[in-house]
Amino acid sequence: MHRRHFLQLGSLALAQTAAYPLRSQSPMQPGMTMGTPQPAPTTRADITLRIEPVTVELAPDRILSTIGYNGTAPGPVLRMKEGKPVSIDVLNDTDTPELVHWHGLQIPSNVDGVDEQGTPFIDPHSHRRYTFTPRPFGSRWYHSHAMAFADLHKGSYTGQFGFVYIDPASEPGRYDQEHFLALRDWEPFFTSSMEDDDDETKSGPQPEKPEVLNTAPNGLEVSSMTYSINDKSLGSGEPIRVKQGQRLLFHLLNASAIENRRIAFSGHKFQVIALDGNPVPTPRVVDSIVLGAGERVDAIVEMNNPGVWIFGSTQPMVRAAGLGLIVEYENQHSQPTWIDPSQDPWDYTIFGHPTEGSTASTVRRAGLLNSQPVDQRASALEQARALTHVPKPDQILEMSFEKIPGGAGKFNTFTVNGKPYPHDNEFVLKQGARYRLVMRNRTDDAHPMHLHRHQLELVDYNGQKTSGVIKDTVVVPFYGRATVDFIADQPGLSLFHCHIQNHMDYGFKALFRYA
Repeated sequence: MHRRHFLQLGSLALAQTAAYPLRSQSPMQPGMTMGTPQPAPTTRADITLRIEPVTVELAPDRILSTIGYNGTAPGPVLRMKEGKPVSIDVLNDTDTPELVHWHGLQIPSNVDGVDEQGTPFIDPHSHRRYTFTPRPFGSRWYHSHAMAFADLHKGSYTGQFGFVYIDPASEPGRYDQEHFLALRDWEPFFTSSMEDDDDETKSGPQPEKPEVLNTAPNGLEVSSMTYSINDKSLGSGEPIRVKQGQRLLFHLLNASAIENRRIAFSGHKFQVIALDGNPVPTPRVVDSIVLGAGERVDAIVEMNNPGVWIFGSTQPMVRAAGLGLIVEYENQHSQPTWIDPSQDPWDYTIFGHPTEGSTASTVRRAGLLNSQPVDQRASALEQARALTHVPKPDQILEMSFEKIPGGAGKFNTFTVNGKPYPHDNEFVLKQGARYRLVMRNRTDDAHPMHLHRHQLELVDYNGQKTSGVIKDTVVVPFYGRATVDFIADQPGLSLFHCHIQNHMDYGFKALFRYA
């Protein structure tokens, strides 16, 4: 899809982009370098990233130490051009080997930043150059892909994360304001009594619930009580300042290593135009957004309700612990206001095309809800009638996910088809073939599943059929099922895993390889 179509989906105003330093991460363009120069290859890289200890001032009385990029956490927004080769020098100024993973990009496995795929580690106090051609366009991100296991100061528990935004080859477009916002938890700790309040999938269908449940004591999970959006907790730093009538483009990322999250913007609605950086076939207006760990959402918000508002977690305790920010209209100086959004379930399929075989609820899911604007109902009905045909796959890959409580001593073990990683020669792909991956979640968690270097088309979600929703990370619901199609068009090794760090560390991953 061309950038023009992406812009049309959101009806974006063509106005100059405004930057707000504390809430909008400043883009780092090719050629920019931060930090003290170090010896590098003979030619200068387009971008330099330095992995180093940093301090993050979430609030004046809450300063923490972690590992980040170029002196900050999150790291700088890296803007690249679709199809234009880029070179990135990564300098590791820490005492541990590191990797930088380019999440959502379709690039060769040896530069994807993943040990299991053959990417070399960046040794302590050394550097390595990544060179690749960025694609596809849209919102991607970068983060450490080192395993952590019982060390909560490694891997994605640290501040090693940041946005990658790949501009299309043409038609870059402009907005009134563009903001890159990463949801983040800090200071993780182990617990045996973790309750994910944002796991709303527990109230949905449970087609994969086992007849006999494993009642053994649960192993340790990871939790947090400290949160932020980017590097500031709610009430700290500068607000996002807006004028009535502006359109804001939000690039949202759940950079958590721990949990899925629901967020809302009091007094306003989101028009979702892209999921995981990919424009959706059917943009929808929603009251709140759910982001699994690793997921991204692009949404337009019309600034049409003057006041001072809170943007943040729908969970009061999480919001009070920092997961939020303030949006302030011009000439408005009241106390920030929070209004609970509606409790409509988050449903990927409303953003896709209805398909052959859809249930009678297709019309409802296509947008014929009372909450939809009247002028959108006719087009929604039109889509419901024009059902889309999903191509037949060349092969179906079945996957069942299970948890063995305490299977790794203090920790749970997770298995795919009854086995933990590595699944040697179990998932072998034929180049060019279309595969249907049926993910059956037989655990009591909702798992954000990520397949490296490939794009996934959602075709069924707990019995609701759809097409056209393209993602790289899909949350498989509590005792539920998600089915995706993908084309085997990226030769080499590709890691498939749960994006919860603790789950991936203890077996929840598999390696796809090509014949």
